Amino acid sequence: MARKTAKNAQEILMADFQALVLDTERLLEHTASLAGDQVEELRAQIKDSLFKARETLEETKGTLQDRGQAAVVATEDYVQANPWQSVGIAAGVGFLIGLLATRR
Repeated sequence: MARKTAKNAQEILMADFQALVLDTERLLEHTASLAGDQVEELRAQIKDSLFKARETLEETKGTLQDRGQAAVVATEDYVQANPWQSVGIAAGVGFLIGLLATRR
C-alpha cells in the first residue's frame, strides 16, 4: 500500500513537471515569429533553462525513486520485524490525532 502511494505521488510530480516543460516548449514555438534581439536572447535563455530542467528532471527521477523505494523497504522490514511495536506506535499516533481533532 505504501509503495503504491509513494509511486503514485512520484508519478504525479514527474507528469506535472513534464507538462510544464512541454508547455514552455510550445510557448517558444509560438514566439518564433516575433522579431528582435531581445526576443531572441530571451528565447535562448528559455531554451537553456529547459535543457537544464530536463537534465535535472532525469537525475532527480532516479534519485527520488531510489530513496522512496529504500524508505518503503526499510519501513516494511521494521514492521515485519517488530509487529507489536508497530501496532503500539500506530495506536499512539492515532490517539494523538484523535485528541488534536477533538480539540478543534
